[in-house]
Amino acid sequence: MAVYVALLHSIVLGAGRRVVMSELRAMAADLGFRNPQTLVATGNLVFEGDNPSIPDIENMLETAFSASFGKSVDIIVREAGAWRRLATNNPFADGIGSDVVVRVMRTPLDPSVLDMLSDRRSGSERIAIVGGDLWVNFGGKPSLSRLLSVLTTKRLGVGTLRNWNTVRGLDQMLGP
Repeated sequence: MAVYVALLHSIVLGAGRRVVMSELRAMAADLGFRNPQTLVATGNLVFEGDNPSIPDIENMLETAFSASFGKSVDIIVREAGAWRRLATNNPFADGIGSDVVVRVMRTPLDPSVLDMLSDRRSGSERIAIVGGDLWVNFGGKPSLSRLLSVLTTKRLGVGTLRNWNTVRGLDQMLGP
């Protein structure tokens, strides 16, 4: 048995409707995943499963989500060990929790992406690719950054943003 972290790209269903976390946990349980838990109401799920491949889990979750909630969303899954490496390798651990984000990617980013992003970066912002995921230290309010407009699936591929506080919270949920 393995433990997984799943990150939903968006839990807004339209017209002010959001996915209720108890319904997300029930959906995972209906798929046969055990001990589904959520962290805050932003589409973070931790669960146990019988070692299917990551692409198979992503496909199962995306298909079930679409059937259950009437909307297709990208879902990124990482095995617990991979999540722990992500959390351990934060290049901006000196940053404030909500100012540091990681765009967790389905397919690892090429380092050349940093050149494209550098044009949008302000003087206080720092960017790095670690293990194929994009880390950003906004050094202030992310909502004021010009970087946000280019951190999209169209430009970077399938991925989703999580702030450092959420990364650590999910890591703690995985236990010792």
